[in-house]
Amino acid sequence: MKRKTPKLLDDIRDAAAFIEDAAKGKSLEQYRTDRLLRQALERNFEIVGEAINRLMRDDTDVADQIEHASVIVGFRNVLAHGYDLIDDEKVWQTIVRDVPHLRQQVERLLGIGGS
Repeated sequence: MKRKTPKLLDDIRDAAAFIEDAAKGKSLEQYRTDRLLRQALERNFEIVGEAINRLMRDDTDVADQIEHASVIVGFRNVLAHGYDLIDDEKVWQTIVRDVPHLRQQVERLLGIGGS
């Protein structure tokens, strides 16, 4: 593992945990109508995507162990640059379905997760 890799993985883990915690008990409708919540979650998705992008450049062996890494970076790019293209339902589905799995993958890579 390269020198910067643990920091990038921890940034991903931390942002994913924030997304999970902030969305807990919330609904898609709350996400759509609460600007502060929406922007906080989207900002943390940007952090996840940027950290994975850096891993893909700097430590491909680790980046290759993160499922759908290039899709996550593309999702980040839409959030950062294509604000008018954001599909709230897709973002919410990603929060509910994909973020917990990503966090578990990263924790495993950091050696702090279960299986």
